[in-house]
Amino acid sequence: MKPRHKRIALIAGGLASLGVAAVFVLKALDSNIALYITPSAVIAGEAPQGKAFRVGGLVKPGSVERRGMTTHFIVTDTVKDIPVTYTGILPDLFRDGKGAVVQGRLGADGSLIASEVLAKHDENYMPPEAKHAIDQAQRAQNGGVTK
Repeated sequence: MKPRHKRIALIAGGLASLGVAAVFVLKALDSNIALYITPSAVIAGEAPQGKAFRVGGLVKPGSVERRGMTTHFIVTDTVKDIPVTYTGILPDLFRDGKGAVVQGRLGADGSLIASEVLAKHDENYMPPEAKHAIDQAQRAQNGGVTK
């Protein structure tokens, strides 16, 4: 084999290895990415089926019901509500009427089976996506009139 052919084979092998590594990285990223979606969008059927996603909004006052390690509650964007079931220890700041972001998959009954619950960390914080979604939902409910 001539040196020129060896170089071409080496370059082709390197490019193939790089391509395989890129495929593995993209597959790993795809399986770990969780899209953010609002309760209104979930109710409208825009939630990804069979994939994890995040829902953000407010924990509806009076909706938290604890049964051992399993907690049932409702996340709302003030227009639409989505029931959530979470088994595990909730964050200390998780409360009725406070902001929360819940990650999980949609169950057969239309409720969210949560794998992770994140609560706001200070008095004024709300995830920007959740704040925007709540503002849009309130505008739509008021017929486009802002307060």
